[in-house]
Amino acid sequence: RRAVRARNAHFIQGLMVRGMDRAALDAAYNNAAAVKDSAQIVAQWETRSARLRAAHPQGMDLRYGPDERNRIDFFAARRDAPVLAFIHGGYWQNRAKELFAFVAEGPLAWGVNVALIGYTLAPHKRLDGIVAEIRAALDWLQSSMKMLGGSRVIVSGWSAGGHLTAMSMSHPAVTGGLAISGIYDLEPIRHCYVNDKLGLDEAEAKRNSPGRTDKPLYVVYGADELPELCRQSEDYAQLNGGKAAALPRRNHFTVLEDLASPHGGLTALVRKLSNS
Repeated sequence: RRAVRARNAHFIQGLMVRGMDRAALDAAYNNAAAVKDSAQIVAQWETRSARLRAAHPQGMDLRYGPDERNRIDFFAARRDAPVLAFIHGGYWQNRAKELFAFVAEGPLAWGVNVALIGYTLAPHKRLDGIVAEIRAALDWLQSSMKMLGGSRVIVSGWSAGGHLTAMSMSHPAVTGGLAISGIYDLEPIRHCYVNDKLGLDEAEAKRNSPGRTDKPLYVVYGADELPELCRQSEDYAQLNGGKAAALPRRNHFTVLEDLASPHGGLTALVRKLSNS
């Protein structure tokens, strides 16, 4: 009976977060449902990414660690240029680096090398372990700069990758960051459907909710994103003493077009970080 009461008490305690119950939280963070043509957009990403990967076969699947997904796809632009380390999204439990090669086209056009980082997905690894894998990938990039022909590392990522970007800002190899449509406050996440596979408890959520950084960091999101995604970016930018940038007429998926395009707003920010 005590165990039942404890479970009920935990359920009641977690029932309302930011004034939302479980159903409302589920909807507040369901980006795929909010963008009706998201499946078609992702299918186009796959086609575009396969084409770019085929053009750079020598840099694919460079291993940085022992696990299957501990691999990096490296797209070379020119020697002695910065490396944009890009971390994919999928709520830490879906998708893969191969799907996101298309975002490299914008930075490559301006001579910025791009490294796409793969990592183990939940539930096969807890979030603590995923964060550790990203840091291991950055260790590898730092030690491999001479071989790769890079000069320094700028870190970027989208959605869950935006969170992992923020968590990576303290790494000594990182000189600046671009966090795109990220999740930074994990307390709502542990009360919605995303946590079914993550299994976050309160302590792990606190440990992995990124804090302030003194390094240059741009926080960006699409103006047409879900309100909770907008809030997450605005609050995190404010924590870092700045203001998030909202890209007009962009949702959670189309926002990446501003990185894939040589003339996109996100590519412009990468160029600023490369030159700072």
